[in-house]
Amino acid sequence: MKTSKYHVFFALIFAILSCKTSQISSPKPVFPIPTADQLAWHELETYAFIHFTTNTFTGKEWGYGDESPSIFNPTDMDVDQWVKTIKDAGLKAVILTCKHHDGFVLWPSKFTNHSVAASPYKNGKGDVVKEVSEACKKYGLKFGVYLSPWDRNRADYGSPSYVEYYRNQLKELFAAYGPIFEMWFDGANGGDGFYGGTKEMRKINGKTFYDWPKTIELVRELEPKILFFSDAGPEIRWVGNERGLAGKTNWNNISRDTLYAGKAGIESLLNTGNENGKDWVPAEVDVSIRPGWFYHAEEDVKVKTAQQLFDIYMTSVGRGSNLLLNIPPDKRGQIHEIDVANLIAWKKLLNERFSENLAKNASVSVSSNFNKKLAGTNLTDGNTKTYWAASQNSKNATIEIDLNKLKTVNFVEMQEYIALGQRVKSFAIDTWNGSNWKEAANETTIGYKRIIKITTTQTQKIRIRITDAKAGVILSEVKVW
Repeated sequence: MKTSKYHVFFALIFAILSCKTSQISSPKPVFPIPTADQLAWHELETYAFIHFTTNTFTGKEWGYGDESPSIFNPTDMDVDQWVKTIKDAGLKAVILTCKHHDGFVLWPSKFTNHSVAASPYKNGKGDVVKEVSEACKKYGLKFGVYLSPWDRNRADYGSPSYVEYYRNQLKELFAAYGPIFEMWFDGANGGDGFYGGTKEMRKINGKTFYDWPKTIELVRELEPKILFFSDAGPEIRWVGNERGLAGKTNWNNISRDTLYAGKAGIESLLNTGNENGKDWVPAEVDVSIRPGWFYHAEEDVKVKTAQQLFDIYMTSVGRGSNLLLNIPPDKRGQIHEIDVANLIAWKKLLNERFSENLAKNASVSVSSNFNKKLAGTNLTDGNTKTYWAASQNSKNATIEIDLNKLKTVNFVEMQEYIALGQRVKSFAIDTWNGSNWKEAANETTIGYKRIIKITTTQTQKIRIRITDAKAGVILSEVKVW
């Protein structure tokens, strides 16, 4: 049948209308937005750091580089105990310090003699990196590595040959111990050291010496899904302190070209991010369960308690960041009993305080909807992949959750649908006293997750007021505990 010009005309009109409809079926993203791998990283929330090397046996925090490999001699090594403890504490991954600033490496590298192969451990046949990697696979945890860019042992530190050495060791790690989800490196670069016997001070240009773009490209070719942590990312940034504190205002946005590892005076920027930053580089909160990063017997009485760990959880995960909790093994090669007990007690505390979501499938009313599909009921369905969106371009919104009867409320948790960007600039939480609303909290950003502790209150209704946003408000979940 011959097609008339009228059929063509109406088909074109239908196509245009359909296109317009599909374009408004969901809100447009507000850039920057996370990659799929960054989204998966956000969902980890908590994982462990392991610092274990010659420092464990010398009592130092930063080894000078002149330590004999013979002192690395754990008496009752049990890597399974490490990883099982970490798993039982609810953590989702392990990042192992494969080389700290002293230059001693925990695998039998063919590029140095300053390694576990020269130690008494397993008569020089040990490979701690392999043991941890395999234990992570056994217990279903992700595995990451920290390889210190600074090396106080190497005679050639500060010269181009050292950068080649560093890259060769990265090749060894990524070829033999993958998959590796995160590579961690810091800004401790240059200073006094042994340096092959010269015992002198060496300084390098942290911005240019390592040629990080080339190093990162090399690693990404070996592990395409790798995420890099440093002051400037490129995927994950330092939070600016080692006390367990993300900023109350915490933007995932930052501009990478304003930063580099070790740059001075940027702690405040790292802590809060930048509302107008052009790159998605979320903050990771690194903190130790002990005062030091390595095990020291005199600190057995200073291990953080379950309540202290809970408080850190609230100022890290509860402020939209991930928590990297350092748990150092002792001279036996085991996580100390005090640390184990406090970790398990912390997990119990989390389970108790966040056991019953009072808002699950509760009645919800919202000030507006983008469309019927993106309705307020998505906020309490327990599914972070669904979301509610306020009407197009609405930079403020109100959500009321009816708990059906009086309930004791301690915490309110919210999540933005960050796949479409971070938007909320300020919000408030109100509780209903039977006749009036009473403000319980007034805060700034939300991001991936925000948990607000309020004064313990008996209430039937919770109200969230988004008072300002960069663009139309989008939230994936609201939970009440």
